[in-house]
Amino acid sequence: MKKIINRPADFVDETLEGILAAHPDQLKSVGPDLRAIVRADAPGAGRVGIVTGGGSGHLPLFLGYVGRGLASGVAVGNVFSSPSSEQILAATMGVSGGAGVLHLFGNYGGDVLNFELAADLAEADGVEVATVITTDDVTSAPADERDERRGVAGMFFAYKCAGAAAETGATLEEVAAVASAANAATRTMGVGLSPTILPAAGEPTFTLDDGEMEIGIGIHGEPGIERGELRTADQIVDQLLEHILGDLPSGPSDDVTVLVNGLGATPKEELYVMFRRVHQRLADTPLRIHRAYVGEYATSLEMAGASVSIMRLDDQLTGLLDAPARSPFFEQA
Repeated sequence: MKKIINRPADFVDETLEGILAAHPDQLKSVGPDLRAIVRADAPGAGRVGIVTGGGSGHLPLFLGYVGRGLASGVAVGNVFSSPSSEQILAATMGVSGGAGVLHLFGNYGGDVLNFELAADLAEADGVEVATVITTDDVTSAPADERDERRGVAGMFFAYKCAGAAAETGATLEEVAAVASAANAATRTMGVGLSPTILPAAGEPTFTLDDGEMEIGIGIHGEPGIERGELRTADQIVDQLLEHILGDLPSGPSDDVTVLVNGLGATPKEELYVMFRRVHQRLADTPLRIHRAYVGEYATSLEMAGASVSIMRLDDQLTGLLDAPARSPFFEQA
């Protein structure tokens, strides 16, 4: 294992120390440790707070989307591990400005349990909490069990739209409805080419033979739906789109937004090769790409691979998606 770290046990906290030292104008820690981080201007009086969270190792996912027009706070767990309910509670209280707090996170068992407990504790302290769980990974459960699906890179769209709504002064009910609508309109599928190595374990999370790929893999190395010989970029994208478009809901508009996301060790050039094929394929459908995002939005340490996310837009989601936003890891004018 070759990693630029000190003690594996210190990896997460030293990462957070570095982020906080680099961006004191945008982020601050709250609570007894560094694991609850909020916007530097939090709490915003009269503004709905949005708290997310999950395991480390996925930057910019979770922590990277704390900022103006995005989430308000985050609880940070160990690598690929859920944050504790105490850390989630600290972030919740740190962003509570009197208008309630939305818990917005991916569908993973430990996260669901600990966010639920933190919500109960916050409400006992007088803070109203709503919860939206993201479920955009099309291959992690069939369509009739969509509530069981994992939340992956498409979670970015929920942050972007819900955060924009909160910035306008929307109510907690309205912000939660926007997050739910964004999640319901989003579908994601990924491909893995090589595993990630956990700092504490020093071992890969899964194995792939030379020249193999895995279609439908999760961001922690959860099994996909097919392993086989590495195919061309166009063939990979075609297979991803077959599943995504077959599952994409209908709507009042044929406008969509597309995210081609790198999992940590995939050159950006390769992501643009993939987007080129997405653009070609969608040109042969009624769908129109309103906005495109290409880069690393939800990673898995040094895993090689990528995912494609598509969200069908309506007038409300389009306006919120286009609104300005800024965090240390993402900026849109």
